[in-house]
Amino acid sequence: MSALRGLRVLDLSRVLAGPWASQTLADLGANVIKIERPEGGDDTRGWGPPWLERNERNEAGESGKGEEAGEREEGEEAEPGESAYFLCSNRGKRSIRIDIRSGDGQRRLKEIAKSADVLIENFKVGGAARFGLDYPSLSRENPGLIYCSITGFGQTGPLAERPGYDFLVQAMGGLMSVTGAPDGQAGGGPQKVGVALTDIMTGLYANVGILAALAERERSGLGQQLDLALLDVTAATLANQASNYLVGGITPQRLGNAHPNIVPYQSFRAKDREFIVAVGNDAQFARLAALLGQAAWADDPRFAKNAERVAHRESLIPMLAACFMQHDAAHWLRELETAGIPAGPINTIAEALNEPQLAAREMIVTLPHPDNEDLNVVGSPIKLSRTPVSYRRPPPRLGEHDGDLMLDPWGDA
Repeated sequence: MSALRGLRVLDLSRVLAGPWASQTLADLGANVIKIERPEGGDDTRGWGPPWLERNERNEAGESGKGEEAGEREEGEEAEPGESAYFLCSNRGKRSIRIDIRSGDGQRRLKEIAKSADVLIENFKVGGAARFGLDYPSLSRENPGLIYCSITGFGQTGPLAERPGYDFLVQAMGGLMSVTGAPDGQAGGGPQKVGVALTDIMTGLYANVGILAALAERERSGLGQQLDLALLDVTAATLANQASNYLVGGITPQRLGNAHPNIVPYQSFRAKDREFIVAVGNDAQFARLAALLGQAAWADDPRFAKNAERVAHRESLIPMLAACFMQHDAAHWLRELETAGIPAGPINTIAEALNEPQLAAREMIVTLPHPDNEDLNVVGSPIKLSRTPVSYRRPPPRLGEHDGDLMLDPWGDA
């Protein structure tokens, strides 16, 4: 029994924020129908390379014989499989192609929406109303509908009608101003985060709002509209950096891998490579000082307390850096772990995904795909003891479930 078994989700969104939300709901057991354009589907289907490599069995068909089974001429390249980008955020869903611009497509969608619990869309403001698929229109037929709208800037305000993208909003929302090396250092300047973090966080906030609205519906019997904006989410997730400005009047600056409120909490270079030290309290700093043969630092009034270490970081950090250059990173990681001081390597993506800890947590999942039975995806981090997540379907091929529309569109969850 999955936590959200029986929940019906109609996903009209594309790219990342909305699909990330609906994928999480699918992992938790919801029945998710992804509506895609007949021509090309979700934009991210074309966002490659890399592409899912078609395995030999699927390239040639199940029999592996003859032209009708898919045999290619010599020198002929196989059509690419799905893009890796699309595969990251669409497992667990069914794909149905509907032309939302046509009257018949709109009629079909309205019919499906009558029995949906949740609808997720990321049209520009006013876009859904052009097709009669806005919340006021659909809620008349389905008053219990939870309708989640995701836009760049929200349904209200002077920028509401502007399109918004993760990169743009990371810049406008201040996130890039605190990401990257300081001006004057090599590589200095604002940087975006290495993944579309604003989209991901918006998808997660959307899930929180959807589940809250579903809980409230148990009492009232009524649905409601959620208004999620990428810019709002970026502001919300500035966390301590926003608070540093609002409370202290301090405009945070880029500190590279250093922390604005904790010292030492950053990367250091050993003889061979960089690694991370994350000292979270004064007791850990005292142990670090002793480990480095500098126990007196823990009693030095400049360094004994975190607030003083922050004030005197320009003195302390070079001293620490000189100590760490005496041995390689593996030596320090062993010593720091033994001393109970948080530290770790700076892994590549390949190294991170091959961490034994992730294997123990079953975070890499194999989902046999029609193009390749060995498709690996990163699983859900949500660990429920009684109703665990489930991976019932691989990311769908475009229109793979069109036939369901002629029968029961919701079919078997």
